[in-house]
Amino acid sequence: MARTIMIQGAMSNVGKSLLTAGLCRVFRQDGYRVAPFKSQNMALNSFITAEGLEMGRAQATQAEAAGIAPCVAMNPVLLKPVTDMGAQVIVNGEVRGNMSAAAYFGYRRELMPEILRAFAALAARHDIIVIEGAGSPAEINLKENDIVNMGLARRTDSPVLLVGDIDRGGVFAQLAGTLMLLEEDERARVKGCIVNKFRGDPDILRPGLAMLEARCGKPVVGVLPMLAVDIEDEDSLSRRFAARTGKAALDIAVIRLPMISNFTDFMALEATAGVGLRYVDNAADLGGPDMLILPGTKNTIADLQWLRRGGLEAAILGLARRGVLVLGICGGYQMLGRGIRDAAGVEGGGEIAGMGLLPVGTEFHAEKTRVRRAGRIAGARGAWRALDGAAVEGYEIHMGATRREDDAPFFIALEDGRTDGCVVDNVAGVYLHGFFDTASCRAALLDLLCERKGIAPPGGRAFDFAAYKNEQYDKLAAAVREHVDMAFVYRAMDGGAA
Repeated sequence: MARTIMIQGAMSNVGKSLLTAGLCRVFRQDGYRVAPFKSQNMALNSFITAEGLEMGRAQATQAEAAGIAPCVAMNPVLLKPVTDMGAQVIVNGEVRGNMSAAAYFGYRRELMPEILRAFAALAARHDIIVIEGAGSPAEINLKENDIVNMGLARRTDSPVLLVGDIDRGGVFAQLAGTLMLLEEDERARVKGCIVNKFRGDPDILRPGLAMLEARCGKPVVGVLPMLAVDIEDEDSLSRRFAARTGKAALDIAVIRLPMISNFTDFMALEATAGVGLRYVDNAADLGGPDMLILPGTKNTIADLQWLRRGGLEAAILGLARRGVLVLGICGGYQMLGRGIRDAAGVEGGGEIAGMGLLPVGTEFHAEKTRVRRAGRIAGARGAWRALDGAAVEGYEIHMGATRREDDAPFFIALEDGRTDGCVVDNVAGVYLHGFFDTASCRAALLDLLCERKGIAPPGGRAFDFAAYKNEQYDKLAAAVREHVDMAFVYRAMDGGAA
């Protein structure tokens, strides 16, 4: 049976996912078969496995750090928010339906057997399981029938490391308060604390750590600095949205939709020298980018209405008329068409006119498309002609079917004989997530943008993105080894830590 270590947080966004990925990499480097596990994840960034099943993107990233293929057993329950009060519930990679928060609160107890079966399947094949909690174990209003924090730790008999975020302030209150609100048996499971995202002089911090240890009776086993590693983020709390790139040769704007999903699509562009990628959520900040991207969304109709209310749709149409390259991905592609019809009530029903930039129409269906795809850009014309022949690879994940009008040109020829997307003049749309990850496609696009701007192409535009990510995982593992007492972590997994 696999040994376990569980990472819980004093609150959301303390860095649990990143630390889990780092530990997975460390254990892999140490020669162990290691896998990540998160019983319930809530995020709009998801991943499609080779079997066509859907799981949280964070666990796919952690699996990559562990050097193994992602599988849905690593994340048996995925919640994708649809509104502030409800979410799409995905169990073992398949959609169970949309539920209100109240309905799911009562339903989740029924999921524990499936969660434990998924965990057992992983434990049978691996030496170590690194478990990630969600939110905080001290959310006392949610503790009944808990399936993701201490309830799961108890069922899997896992030792716990409690993580606090010093960057947002109040880390001592976070950790001490969390421990105070736990039951006695739960406190006993916490073997140590980790302070994350530290900036500054460690000597100034040490007296506070000593006082925390004295008051709580738990050792501080690591102080991780604010890490400069480029690893996929779990959800819309991502610091990427707040980033403002400096002066760069190319300016690419991504519309930050309220329900933006799968924004990991843009990591390869962000990592390319000479590319400035920024997220925009109001018309005043849009300016005149070299390229505009409409990303995926979990709620296409509501986000299209949001674009209209705030004036962003008018600004996008203005850029398109001026010849700026406009690309829509998934929900963004649907918005660029003539209209969207939701007779199945997937997003509440109704019909809405699209932006009218592409001769396509979308109709939502209750069944979700989940599939990995590969192919080549074979229909590029007009302003996109330079991309013709470039290889692409990624995945589709959407609830609608989009049909081109008669003789409307497609954009991508897929290996299975199907086609994807549509292109007219300087506007294109695709369903394929991961469009920019393939080196040949990314290089061709950046060459095109530079040619249109009359500048030399940036160096490294065709770099190996997979190798780049592996370098980031190794960098993360090195930081974990330097700043976390790994000998203590191993003892905790063996039952030897106090």
